Amino acid sequence: MLGKSAHQEQKNLFQPLLKEFININHALVLLSEEINWKELEREFSSLYSNTGTPSMPVRLMSGLLILKQLYNLGDETVMESWIQNPYFQFFCGEAHFQWQQPCDPSDLVHFRKRIGEKGIEKIFAQSVNIHGKQGQSDTLNIDTTAQEKNITFPTDTKLRKKIIDKCVSIAKKENIELRQSYKCTVKKCLIQSRYSHHPKRKKQARAAQRKIKTIAARLVRELYRKLSDEKLVHYKTNLELFTRVLNQQKEDANKIYSLHEPEVSCIAKGKSHKPYEFGNKASIATTQNGNIIVAAVSFQGNPHDSRTLDKTLEQHQRITNTQATSANVDRGYRGVKQIRNTQIIMPDNGQKNTPYEKQKMRKRFRRRASIEPVISHMKHQYRMLTNYLKGAAGDAINIMMSAAAFNFKSWMNKIKRKFSFAFFQIGLFIHFMTRFWFDIKIIGVGKD
Repeated sequence: MLGKSAHQEQKNLFQPLLKEFININHALVLLSEEINWKELEREFSSLYSNTGTPSMPVRLMSGLLILKQLYNLGDETVMESWIQNPYFQFFCGEAHFQWQQPCDPSDLVHFRKRIGEKGIEKIFAQSVNIHGKQGQSDTLNIDTTAQEKNITFPTDTKLRKKIIDKCVSIAKKENIELRQSYKCTVKKCLIQSRYSHHPKRKKQARAAQRKIKTIAARLVRELYRKLSDEKLVHYKTNLELFTRVLNQQKEDANKIYSLHEPEVSCIAKGKSHKPYEFGNKASIATTQNGNIIVAAVSFQGNPHDSRTLDKTLEQHQRITNTQATSANVDRGYRGVKQIRNTQIIMPDNGQKNTPYEKQKMRKRFRRRASIEPVISHMKHQYRMLTNYLKGAAGDAINIMMSAAAFNFKSWMNKIKRKFSFAFFQIGLFIHFMTRFWFDIKIIGVGKD
C-alpha cells in the first residue's frame, strides 16, 4: 500500500515546523518546490498494492535517491546525513525535524528494483523539465564514455582462484565431501605465480598458474558428479559460468571478466593513463548552449559509437517531446550521416568549405567539446566514476541518476548566482544612498 508524505504546513504543539527555522531561500528548499512530486507519485502508484501496510512515501524514497547522487553519498551514508541535515529532511517531505533514520538503507535497493529503469527515467525527466526552455534544444552534443564497474582488475589466475573458493563453499553448504580442498596447494601456487614476467620466475609462475586452472576444473567436474538432480538445477547457472571462464582463451570475444558481474566488458577509449576500462559503454547528450543533459543511455558490451545514436536520440525525444534536427559528434561516430530526421555532423578536413563555413564549423565543434567536462563532473562528483549497482539494470539506473544530479545541481547553481547578484545590487544601492545622505549632511552643515 502506498504511503503518504506528511503535510509540511501541519503544526505540532511540541515541535516547530522545519520551515520556521531553516532558510527558505536555500537552493535545496527551492529545488524541492520546483520538482513535481505529485507527478512522481502518480507515475509510481500503479506499482503498489491497494491493501497492506503503508509503504514509505514516494517523495521520501525519490528524494533520498536524488540526495545520494547529488552529494556523492552511499545508501548508508545518505541516511546518516539525513538525520543531521534539516534541509535534507525538508527536501524529502518532512514537516518536523526527525531524530531517527527514515528507513533501512536496503529499502533504497528495493525501491530501485520496484520502479526500474522506466521509473528512474521519470526522475531524470524532472531534472530536465525544471530548466524550462533551456532543456528544449534542437541541436545536441553527443559523446560516449566508459562507466566502470566495481570490480578488481581481472586476471585469469584471480578468476580461477575465485572459482575454487566458490566450489568449496557450495560443497560445504550442500554437505558434499570433496576428495581434497586444495587449500594449502592453492596458497602455495599463488605465491609461486607472483612476478610472472621476471625471466627467472616465468617458468615456475606459468606452471603454478596451470595447476590452479587444473584444480578449478577438477572441482567443477566433481560438483557436477556429486550434486543431486534438484541441486544441480539450482547451481546450473553458476557451474556453466565457471566452465565458460575455464574454457575461454586470450583472443576470445565476449570474455568473462568478473564472476559476480558477468556483463562487464573491456572497453578501450585510447587513454594513455588507462588503456582499458572494465564496465559498460554510456552515451551522453547535452544541449548546445545550456549544457543540460537531455539523454543518458547505457549499452551492454562495446558497440561502435555510431550504433549508440539511435537509442540516445529516442530517449531525448521521449523526455523533451522534441526531435533534434542536428547532433554534433566526434570522428568516432564515422559511418553514419543521418538518423531519421536528425543530421549527424562531425569534423572533416574542411577542404571544400569557404572561409566563413570553416569558421562556423570551428565554433560549432569548439562548443561540442563542452560535453567533455560535463562527463568528467558526472564521474567525479555524481557517482559515475565507479558503478556499485548490480547488473545491466544497475548500469542504466546509475548513469541516469548521475545525469539527473548534474541537472539539479546546475539549476541550484543558477539560483545561487541570481540571489548573490540580487544581494550585490541591494548592497550597491545601500552604499550609494548612504554616500548621498552623508553628502547632503555635509553640505547642510557647511551652509549653517
